[in-house]
Amino acid sequence: MIRKLTMEDDAQVQALIQQKPAENLFIIGDIEAFGYDQDFQTVWGDFDNESLRAILLKYEKNYIPFALEPFDAEGFARIINEDKNQPMLSGLKEMTAQLEPYLTITYQQKRETYYAKLTSAAKLPSLDTDAVKLLTTEDVERLGEFLTQIPEFSSVVFKPENKRRNIKKGVTRGYYVEEDGKIISSASTTAENSKSAMVVAVATLEGYQQKGLATQCLTKLCKDLIQEEKQLCLFYDNPNAGKLYKRLGFTDIGFWMMYQ
Repeated sequence: MIRKLTMEDDAQVQALIQQKPAENLFIIGDIEAFGYDQDFQTVWGDFDNESLRAILLKYEKNYIPFALEPFDAEGFARIINEDKNQPMLSGLKEMTAQLEPYLTITYQQKRETYYAKLTSAAKLPSLDTDAVKLLTTEDVERLGEFLTQIPEFSSVVFKPENKRRNIKKGVTRGYYVEEDGKIISSASTTAENSKSAMVVAVATLEGYQQKGLATQCLTKLCKDLIQEEKQLCLFYDNPNAGKLYKRLGFTDIGFWMMYQ
């Protein structure tokens, strides 16, 4: 049986998702920050009798499933199929693969990336990060202008109001280096929660690359969060990026799928 979840179900939800905190970074963070009663977030549960065996979280347009045992994949797919607002899907490969046979939506892009995590600062380099600044809500527009110039993020729709909201909520933060008032390199987090955070938007503007600027931003970010006893997770599909992350101490833990 599938139904929408409320705060009354939270104990069962946490008992399920906290068994895999790194793998459930987005789900944990979104529930901690926004709960079960928001117009932009909905959580469904699949029950076997009275036991919660799977959840499906919708944040904005994106759906994320999770389970530790067989679940009603057809039922979850039906919820996504009925969404007429160009729904996206993401999640662990072993989850999304179970939904695929039942999806009637034709996705233009299906992306598979490595999923890695960092739990220790032992391999982080000793760098001078004095030039690295912490992003504030006043810097959001400049960050958007910077990211739209990075080919890797050209298809991403940057919404300043969402970024400001998430900074205020404490579910995202950003670190950057600037020159003449413009951001030239950055590293950010998203889906921050009490135990972990996702690293995103690690980039440097063309013409400023190969100077170690992104490494400075990423090192500052990682050290600050590890000091707060949070695990860091990230996606990568670029082999060179993978080498950088592994030099910093990240280890692969699986694959993450994104359908758009």
